[in-house]
Amino acid sequence: MPTTRSDFLATARVAARLLRHPALAGSWDKPSALPEFSVAGLAGHLAFQVTALPTILAGPIPPELPISLPEHYSRVAWVDADLDHELNVRIRDSGEEAAADGPAALADTVDAAIATLTETLPETPERTVRIQFWGPWSLTLEDMLLTRMMELTVHSDDLAVSLGVPTPDFPPAAVEAVVDLLSRLALRRHGAPAVLRALTRAERAPASITAF
Repeated sequence: MPTTRSDFLATARVAARLLRHPALAGSWDKPSALPEFSVAGLAGHLAFQVTALPTILAGPIPPELPISLPEHYSRVAWVDADLDHELNVRIRDSGEEAAADGPAALADTVDAAIATLTETLPETPERTVRIQFWGPWSLTLEDMLLTRMMELTVHSDDLAVSLGVPTPDFPPAAVEAVVDLLSRLALRRHGAPAVLRALTRAERAPASITAF
């Protein structure tokens, strides 16, 4: 039976294959579909969702109790920040840094991280994790993996559009988990009537029910 951990690994492998697409090298220095992101920087940001995990799991267990995902997304600064916000600039800069050695090296780094996680993640005891980049709070490991699956699926679509190639197919269970998360965040942001109308009543659907 699929689990969040196996779904994450399967999702990471799909993203890793996109990072080896032949079109990536030819578009490396071009602007991406995301404002202010180059294709290289976007690829680096996509890769980070995998490559950061071994270091995070090797870190100490945080002392505080984990918070929920809705609370997490209410705290992270990038959700409502503009493109020039310090945190968004740091995110773009870190993507460029991750991609500094080129597409082949980036793909190799992701493949190595997946190989490590394939061995370690299934046997990792349930625990809490903290990513200092977010802020001084922690999540359960399962919730953190769900946030990474969301990033992987969404940014793989961004990268595929940037390259002019089809968006890859992700495992159905992973997509369902991501859509469930995004739906809950959209409800919080827009309210139930807007989300229900967007899903069922085209004639009175709002212009947007984006989660962020």
